[in-house]
Amino acid sequence: MSSTTLCYSEQIANSEKKYIAKGQKIPYYPVAIKEGEGALVRDYDGKEYIDFLSSASSANIGHGNKEIAEAVKEQMENISQYTIVYFYCKEPIELAKKLVEITPGDSKKKVMYSTTGSESNDGAIKLVRSYTGRSKIISFCEAYHGSSYGALSLSPISLNMRRKIGPLLPEFYHFNYPICQRCKYGKNKSNCSLECLKEIEYAFKHYLPPEEVAAVFFEPIAGDAGLIVPPKKYVKGLYELCNKHGILFVVDEIQQGLGRTGKWFSIEHFGIEPDLITLGKSIGAGLPLGVIIGKEEIMDSLNSPGHLFSMTGNSAVCKAALKMLEIHERENLNEKSEQMGKYMMNRFNQMKERYDVIGDVRGLGMSIAVDLVKDRNTMEKNYEAAAKVCFRCIEKGVILIFIGQSALRIQPPLVITKEQVDKALNIIEESIQEYINGEIDDSVLDVIQGW
Repeated sequence: MSSTTLCYSEQIANSEKKYIAKGQKIPYYPVAIKEGEGALVRDYDGKEYIDFLSSASSANIGHGNKEIAEAVKEQMENISQYTIVYFYCKEPIELAKKLVEITPGDSKKKVMYSTTGSESNDGAIKLVRSYTGRSKIISFCEAYHGSSYGALSLSPISLNMRRKIGPLLPEFYHFNYPICQRCKYGKNKSNCSLECLKEIEYAFKHYLPPEEVAAVFFEPIAGDAGLIVPPKKYVKGLYELCNKHGILFVVDEIQQGLGRTGKWFSIEHFGIEPDLITLGKSIGAGLPLGVIIGKEEIMDSLNSPGHLFSMTGNSAVCKAALKMLEIHERENLNEKSEQMGKYMMNRFNQMKERYDVIGDVRGLGMSIAVDLVKDRNTMEKNYEAAAKVCFRCIEKGVILIFIGQSALRIQPPLVITKEQVDKALNIIEESIQEYINGEIDDSVLDVIQGW
């Protein structure tokens, strides 16, 4: 392990253990972030890092944006919030109008606000049950939709999230996501017959009446499962299966939305208009905000007061979101995400040719996974490699974590410069080399946990 000491950061990390419950932490490295600008952040010891995480993809346009800060300051000086539950404010209406404009499809749409992405998924559960009169809901293994009870019921990703808190909400059914890199059915591209989709069709014939299923909740890219990009034929087949049985198609864009994949919404890569879209993370431009966008008839199916919170959709956070969307369009960040993503994918694929520990490189836009393996033929996950490489990258000045036990999560702010990208990629490659050479001590595994 490096002898580098982050003195004040370590003190803050130790203090957190005394005062903040451990259920809110997935430890990676004792870095305490003090400030940031663009794609750079600095800790309390003054050390600078290139941010390849974007605060869990909640800072798509980067950190310390002065325009957003000024817009929020101006709004706060007028009034920070007055609950839209009982009265009216202009800013949430303006934001809703803008979100409807950028959402794919020609159907008339409306917006419903919450405070987090988790609450957005909870609201979507209410909407689909209210609209269809059906109770059953389908989601996918290793999906993460949030930590509130409804969102957690959708999320079979971690037993640690589920132990000792049951029962969760009833009538949730989980099926295999199409993870082609590690196909659960032993298939490959040449002999795949969409066995994962047939699994749902089998359930509809034998034990899960499709006329009782309200909705399928789907991540167009399975984020915390390892940034898995599904085949287009699977997504199309799933959508058609939903339409056949009158099942609503809900997409979770909390991690992948708003330019992360090179388009406003990742579902646009599949040419599908969903019934509902849920948002969180980056939509608030650094402030807490969740959003559901959906077809008007579905959005109006929930009786008042079916999904409301005193502080949600408040003027200050909506002002921040509006300014963020304005900057996003002005700086063409969707296009930048697509182009920079291709550049990074090319660099990582070059590394893959040099290092057998890289089993797969996948992604869309600036949402990329570099999957580290013990054996390329078996694609056995290499947790140790992922943990050690991330640890060393952070020591060297790149904020990087891993997900799905083995996948390096590459999601920098969309405003990152090419110079910053190149420097970070060089550090990642150096760290991979040091892992291969046995230069990263096993003791780092006592510090870093990960998903």
